[in-house]
Amino acid sequence: MPSSLNAVPAVRRIETDRTDLFACEITGHVSAADLENLYGLLEGAYALHPRIDVLVHFTNYEGVDWSELSDDTKKEGQEHANAHIRKCASIGGPDWVSHFSGFFAPSIDVELKRFEEDEAEQAWAWVGATPKPLDI
Repeated sequence: MPSSLNAVPAVRRIETDRTDLFACEITGHVSAADLENLYGLLEGAYALHPRIDVLVHFTNYEGVDWSELSDDTKKEGQEHANAHIRKCASIGGPDWVSHFSGFFAPSIDVELKRFEEDEAEQAWAWVGATPKPLDI
């Protein structure tokens, strides 16, 4: 029987030199619990800054369990993203820019851009930030 202690979260926050940038790494398979965690992290960022930029770095991405997330949670996540996100960059993973452009309301001006794994530096430059080194 798998233990929750063995489960590694698929979403990990990346600290940066900008307080109004939410950056994270998404690894492996994303469960509904991981999505709830991601939405909670975003809500914390929205509480600190009315408008933010977002950078998502996909590594070994294996998909998302959207079906396990309630429609109300999805709708709330979309509404909050529309209200708070200015610019969103993705590194690696699926080419979801065209898919997510429909996630934002047509009247909302959100810039979306996808970068290949070998273009990570350009992605960070595009959002105007750098990741902070891990404190180990």
